Amino acid sequence: MNTELKMSARFEEIREQQHDTWERFAAGWKKWDGMALSWLAPFGEAMLRKAGLREDAHVLDIATGTGEPGLTAARRVPRGRVTLTDLAEHMLAVASEHVALRGLDNVETRVCETGALPFADASFDAVLCRFGYMFFPDIGIANREFVRVARPGARVCAAIWSDPLKNPWATTILGTIARHVDLPAPPPGSPGLFRCAGTGYMREVFIESGLKDVHEEEVATDMLHESPEHYWTFMNDVAAPVVAGLAKVDAATREKIKAEVLHQARRTPRDDGGIRLRSTATVIVGTR
Repeated sequence: MNTELKMSARFEEIREQQHDTWERFAAGWKKWDGMALSWLAPFGEAMLRKAGLREDAHVLDIATGTGEPGLTAARRVPRGRVTLTDLAEHMLAVASEHVALRGLDNVETRVCETGALPFADASFDAVLCRFGYMFFPDIGIANREFVRVARPGARVCAAIWSDPLKNPWATTILGTIARHVDLPAPPPGSPGLFRCAGTGYMREVFIESGLKDVHEEEVATDMLHESPEHYWTFMNDVAAPVVAGLAKVDAATREKIKAEVLHQARRTPRDDGGIRLRSTATVIVGTR
């Protein structure tokens, strides 16, 4: 098998894995939707500020999951429209429920993959992608598709997780699991939370795809939980790496990991007795 065919097979494998993962965890994201929407809102708001939306703008929200930031954008384009896309049908089903609950009549959903968007060239005034790039089979191909469907002058806006040290919301549990579980190193370019965190990585991706006036901004907020146990349950419900790591240990080791995670989480108390865990992302924008 030549190199091109090997790469194609690898990309298809990643696509199938991502589809299956997000389909499987859609119920967990729906369960925690209120908390997650509040937690992630500052990142979407930063993207929308940079998107420069007009009231009649046509907006594409890629890897939307349960619907944000596209649903918020829909309120800001009353004479426009928003298209929500995702690879996972069950995630989009949750987004569709939000569309109905909010009474939005300018939103449509579309199941599709990032490497071959089913839209004509120059179809959208803004392209949004919040925390999706890290999971794409080929980031360069995906970004070139985003540029293709963007109109001249349109902005492509994304958010990706920054350095792991700035994201204890994830590393508190994932780092603890890693200390107890012998996990093989993933192949280079494999999907993962911090795949795009390298300094200048996303800027280079944007520039190579032909985007201009590329700017980055670091945005930080806190993930809030009413207790360390609340955090433990949340991460087990929504985070595939957590579930995969814990599946490799016996019950005693699992309990040891849990005790260590709860202990670490208690070191970030709130005045009301809950906990706060820092969450930091890079928001990047480029103009078509």
